[in-house]
Amino acid sequence: MKHQPVEGFSKLSKEGKIEWLVNEYLNGDEKAIQTLKQYWNDDADLQKLHDEFSENTISNFYMPFGLAPNFLINNELYTIPMAVEESSVVAAASKAAKFWLDRGGFKTTVLSTTKLGHVHFMYEGDVEKLRTTFENTIKAKLIEETNDITKNMRARNGGILNLELIDKTADLENYFQIKGSFETVDSMGANFINSCLEQFAKTLKNEIDADNTFTFEEKESVQIVMCILSNYTPDCIVRAEVSCPVEQLAEGNVSAEEFVEKFSLAVRIAEIEPYRATTHNKGIMNGIDAVVIATGNDFRAVEACAHTYAAKDGQYSSLTHCEVKDGVFRFWIDLPTALGTIGGLTSLHPIVKLALGILGKPSASELMGIVAVAGLAQNFGALRSLVTTGIQKGHMKMHLMNILNQLEATDEEKQYFVNFFKDKTVSHHNVIEEFCNLRGVKSVEEIKKD
Repeated sequence: MKHQPVEGFSKLSKEGKIEWLVNEYLNGDEKAIQTLKQYWNDDADLQKLHDEFSENTISNFYMPFGLAPNFLINNELYTIPMAVEESSVVAAASKAAKFWLDRGGFKTTVLSTTKLGHVHFMYEGDVEKLRTTFENTIKAKLIEETNDITKNMRARNGGILNLELIDKTADLENYFQIKGSFETVDSMGANFINSCLEQFAKTLKNEIDADNTFTFEEKESVQIVMCILSNYTPDCIVRAEVSCPVEQLAEGNVSAEEFVEKFSLAVRIAEIEPYRATTHNKGIMNGIDAVVIATGNDFRAVEACAHTYAAKDGQYSSLTHCEVKDGVFRFWIDLPTALGTIGGLTSLHPIVKLALGILGKPSASELMGIVAVAGLAQNFGALRSLVTTGIQKGHMKMHLMNILNQLEATDEEKQYFVNFFKDKTVSHHNVIEEFCNLRGVKSVEEIKKD
């Protein structure tokens, strides 16, 4: 079937959008309509709220909302909410939290909370004249003409921290930036920063146009390309760490010294080998993203920033590091991340408000620390498994339920398999084989025919 373009799709009702989708792409499947509608909330007002979070919405997409308890952070006990669909993420974080509970817990330090944005513009002319004028007159004017925008933020001890003219002509002919540094306190600050930047651009153009030291050609050459915050925030950074005497790290049949040696090597490999670092950091982001999503923040921005930071020295590397000094093992992460606890979904989404309540209504700085701890815990749990029992033993036991749900196993069958694999390694093949034995059939296809 050849599909046709659609006009006015956004103006259709939700039912109209679904009807078009099913007829155009799903062969009129009535079951698809039922599936989409069964995820609607029975509370019409609540459903309307969710519909208006985005555009062209036709249903809700659920993710499990779980809890990882027993996180001792800066001597306070937290239960961390996590929204994630991947098996074993919440379990691994919880296990790591329990492990460190009796070893001093996690410590966090916010190193800086500065966020950045840029006016990207082109200029052909005397660079020294531009630089001098920027420092002597334009810079002050940029701040003055954004006073109305920054008034409320300044009242909360935020605002514009610094403005710089950046010469990028060595990389791109005639390319310059106004680099703005901002403090946005408990808001993520995207709208605030972008509003300031757009006013900066107008002021810059007006000031150069009004300055008779610039030639007509120089004035005409000023072209504002774009005004946008940066999701790379290397100066908005938090450190989370754990530490304990080496002798407290014995793991089953693995001595403390062997565990620390293998763990340290695993981290070092991730520091020097991008193939490993990518998977290593993905595991860290499993924990980070789950908390970021649960608290209504922008996980795409957090991901982009973290991965850029991991490559800041010219090669993609581990976000976590460890050392052993004077008999003490220390494991830490420096995480650049811009988060908010006011504005956006944080004041609209009922589950997000609940999640922030579970965390004690943290400030943005406190939330930065909690998020970094979740990432560090996730990484510790993964590396601990990798250098001892192997990653698959725990992960596949969590994945067991996914396999059984695909097979439409009964509750009694699920309990049977949990007991069956208590002392065995889970594999997809072994689950299918035992499931067929239990049902008295030769293959899954026989079950599907019934």
